[in-house]
Amino acid sequence: MSDNPVFRVTTKILFAPIIVYGLYVQFHGDFGPGGGFQAGVIIAAAFILYGLVFGMAALRRLAPPRITAVFMAIGVLLYSGVGVANLLLGGNFLDYNTIDKHDPAHGQHLGILLVEAGVGITVTSVMMVLFFAFASYGDPKANEERP
Repeated sequence: MSDNPVFRVTTKILFAPIIVYGLYVQFHGDFGPGGGFQAGVIIAAAFILYGLVFGMAALRRLAPPRITAVFMAIGVLLYSGVGVANLLLGGNFLDYNTIDKHDPAHGQHLGILLVEAGVGITVTSVMMVLFFAFASYGDPKANEERP
């Protein structure tokens, strides 16, 4: 696949729009279909496509596995941090009304936005870590960059 110029050019052209569409799904999830899980899968698909076409070495340079693992933790901490903040503010875990006591609707919006961002970051990172693990398994050339 890496020798095919059509795949390489198409991947370069589509990489950014796929991520932008994933961000649209992420932030539109408050008002319609979409949200963190769907956006995370779409964004991870862009990186997986890049890795399939250009090789694992190129993907590791673009998104190092250590940084990807850190983002897994950041996503989980963001999700759980919103819940803990609600507990500290006197509400229930993930009870968004306590985030903004003066305007509960604003608290609901901000809470779901932060939770969905945490889910999106976590799902993207987990999908990429799984791809790193399975794509490199048993392939002695997994760390070589494709021309």
